[in-house]
Amino acid sequence: MSWQDIKEILSFVLFTYGDSAITVSQVLQVPLLLLLAWFIVTRIGKLIRRALLARKVAPDAVHLFSRIYLILAIAIILVTSLEILNIPIKAFAFVSGAVAIGVGFGAQNIINNFISGWILMWERPIRIGDFLEIGETKGVVESINTRSTLIRRNDGVHMLVPNSQLLENTVTNWTLIDNIARSTVRVGVAYGSDVERVADIIKQTLDEHEEILTTPSPVAIFEDFGDNALIFDGIFWVCANTEADIRRIRSDIRFRIYKLFTQAGIVIAFPQRDLHLDGELKIVKAQRGNSEDKAAE
Repeated sequence: MSWQDIKEILSFVLFTYGDSAITVSQVLQVPLLLLLAWFIVTRIGKLIRRALLARKVAPDAVHLFSRIYLILAIAIILVTSLEILNIPIKAFAFVSGAVAIGVGFGAQNIINNFISGWILMWERPIRIGDFLEIGETKGVVESINTRSTLIRRNDGVHMLVPNSQLLENTVTNWTLIDNIARSTVRVGVAYGSDVERVADIIKQTLDEHEEILTTPSPVAIFEDFGDNALIFDGIFWVCANTEADIRRIRSDIRFRIYKLFTQAGIVIAFPQRDLHLDGELKIVKAQRGNSEDKAAE
């Protein structure tokens, strides 16, 4: 096949639109240009993302900028492809309108989640790295996508939550303003214990822990007279990113309180019950002779 034959094949007109003739060479140029443009766009996107992270920009802001950049790049690539084919954008006006109506009726939930995702990324009520509580589920936000949000639960399992649920339902964001959270350790001591000594030991334990904040100051409170114990609460504030951090700190406090109580001779109470019987108890003793006769029979 000569070069002249190749030129004739490439110049072959596949179809015409108005006064424009679409040739084989134009159709072949489009996928090649799309691949090249996509390669360049993704490379530039990675460079921009690294530069923003190096400047210590918030991860959710970087994520939002990356989404906007990607959408603008795709729009430019599509418009450029149509220009190469000499197809005006108005040619798709009717088709795009019909598609929009069909999508509107058939994919309401998808569109709802898509719009909700952009609201989450723009208003930032939930950010990447936030610790959320959704119903009985707790976890850390790892990514906010256009349809769903990826949350890693405390047990390590990843959970995909539709974006619309995060906007329509009640969500507790533990780290919306800061990472400071309050927690409590409750302990019950036996009746007759030195309550002032108990409060001092709890307060000492809270003050000794390095991760407990000094402002607000931790306090030990005599909470209540329980059925089986005198109830004390140690209230403190910590800077934690996940619930696991708070649970670990509470565990450290309980270990320390138990050790100090043992040294001070303070008994940690446990449930007790007093049994009262009305009337008289009679002990019935079987006669030996009757028992032997029955055994012989």
